[in-house]
Amino acid sequence: MKATAFNAFMARVDAAEYGLCRRLNRGADFAPTRRVFQLASRLGNGLIWYVLILSLPLLYGAPAARPAIVMAGTGALGVAVYALLKRVFVRERPFITHAAISRAAVPLDRYSFPSGHTLHAVSFTWQVCAHFPELAWVLVPVALLIAGSRVVLGLHYPSDVLAGAAVGAGLAQLGLSLA
Repeated sequence: MKATAFNAFMARVDAAEYGLCRRLNRGADFAPTRRVFQLASRLGNGLIWYVLILSLPLLYGAPAARPAIVMAGTGALGVAVYALLKRVFVRERPFITHAAISRAAVPLDRYSFPSGHTLHAVSFTWQVCAHFPELAWVLVPVALLIAGSRVVLGLHYPSDVLAGAAVGAGLAQLGLSLA
């Protein structure tokens, strides 16, 4: 790939984030910590969100149908936005760029920017908590674990997670305006 000003900028960002990324990735050296974050990461692959969307109408009846449908729509839009951004930015994952960062889980694809797991965790958690705030005590910690897992497992830089959270928040606001 031909080097561009953006690629050079991202290389500087990668280098600047390396220290924090490595410190957080050391958490994966401890089996109990690694297992918790691996579980959070697997849940963030989509399973928890599919179950949540399908469960809302069962738990809350007809009033939850529209928010669940809108969440499914914002989820699909999130996949499209995430896929487009990954193709545009082609940022290598930290464990690929830095030998000292260990991969403690298998990534879904090669590129890291933005974090799709975090994008969906923030989007769905924000939307559900706006409609059903009593679920926040469960969903907010799960979303934080999913977001944290991305860096601890060596799959993302912190800025990937922040960008995913920002896109997810924007999708959540869009969803709330439609629901």
